[in-house]
Amino acid sequence: MEIYNESCLEVFKRIPNESVDLIVTDPPYLVTARGTAGNAGGMLQKDENKKGIVFKHNDIKCKEYAKEFYRVLKEGTHCYVMTNHVNLIEMLNEFTNVGFHFIKSLIWDKGNKIMGQFYMSQFEYILFFRKGFGKQINNCGTSDILSIPNIKTKDENGNNIHDTEKPVELMKILIENSSKEGDLVLEPFMGSGSTCVAAKMCGRDYIGCEIDEHYFNICKERLDNVKVNKISRLFKKHI
Repeated sequence: MEIYNESCLEVFKRIPNESVDLIVTDPPYLVTARGTAGNAGGMLQKDENKKGIVFKHNDIKCKEYAKEFYRVLKEGTHCYVMTNHVNLIEMLNEFTNVGFHFIKSLIWDKGNKIMGQFYMSQFEYILFFRKGFGKQINNCGTSDILSIPNIKTKDENGNNIHDTEKPVELMKILIENSSKEGDLVLEPFMGSGSTCVAAKMCGRDYIGCEIDEHYFNICKERLDNVKVNKISRLFKKHI
């Protein structure tokens, strides 16, 4: 189990071909450039959010990492990528261009609504891809609409620890459906670490990357606090 305070593009150089069992990620991307940009109360007031910028490290293009996602994944594995309507077409095009098969779009129903000029936003897309041959999910009774409350973790001052934090329970659903205990889950854009926390809770190994030192430290602390009752094997260092 390893996490890195580095760009995923650097870490990818050390990950062997076809060595990863699952990718679950929430990449940085531009949001709608207007006063209601974003999905958290505090960040709506920041000038950079009104320009469609949420974090200082969100200028990476999906074209730069899509091919690496495909390279490191094993045949017959899954990849989940979260996005919004602004970046939907680009994501679909880039990922299918490098060889992924688009299975379907899942919907994360966040339960809270964000004011906008054209209907209020209440959901995010989770693009569901596969590499190679088809493999069914472990719980075929799972709905493609995942209703998980969008509740942010707060720091000691009552501020969000991360403005686009994703629920651990949401990530657990994806991880449990597309991997088995002991598999290796990759999260190239950790943020506050929800995917890696979920992987650890589910008894999966993980590799995580986060370029922002502040968020990396938050993720490390969260992982240190995860209690796991049973892990079926001793995890080894992958890279």
